[in-house]
Amino acid sequence: MCGSGGRLLALILFVSATVSMQAQAVRAPEAVPAAPAQAVLHPVGVRPVPAPRLPEIKAFRQLVRAAGTIFAGTVTRIEPRPAEGGRALETVAITFHVDHAIRGAVPGESFTVSQWIGTWSAGQRYRVGERVALFLYPASRIGLTSSVAGPMGRFEMDAARRIVLSEQHRVLFRGDPLLGGKSRVTFEELALAVRRSGGREGLVAGGVDGR
Repeated sequence: MCGSGGRLLALILFVSATVSMQAQAVRAPEAVPAAPAQAVLHPVGVRPVPAPRLPEIKAFRQLVRAAGTIFAGTVTRIEPRPAEGGRALETVAITFHVDHAIRGAVPGESFTVSQWIGTWSAGQRYRVGERVALFLYPASRIGLTSSVAGPMGRFEMDAARRIVLSEQHRVLFRGDPLLGGKSRVTFEELALAVRRSGGREGLVAGGVDGR
């Protein structure tokens, strides 16, 4: 009788332990505090805004005719301008020392362009000391501009001050008799290609900002 009672007690304890383990298995796990989100630092300390939609450029001639200003220069200053003092939009002022110019600028001068902060946030950024060649849209009615079709209107320059053609540029210029098949060109070669591309018909007034 004592043996039967012992076996019955052991069975009851086993069943109780099994039920307890099953209850723990289905219990919802404790919530783990989420790691704090890292702050996104923007180059000019402003909140991100929607990126502008870029027009499509299919030929070098289109790039030339859409540009109101074409020059090569060095970035000397970058200044954020908040939406205050009569300005309805946040902008960035980028000042260049103009080394060479084809249209809309004068060699040797300081030339400042005003760019909408949304364009900057979308990737059209600069750094002081950077050398670039630019095809810029004509300034909009409130004075804003940006490079034609984004990266298509902007060219990096190497240590010898030659203009570097990216893969996108090489595809775009493959049909041009002066630029086709080249990865680097002089500013003189670029200027000649611009002159051979004709006038300003089909000008895109206001550029991507259109403001």
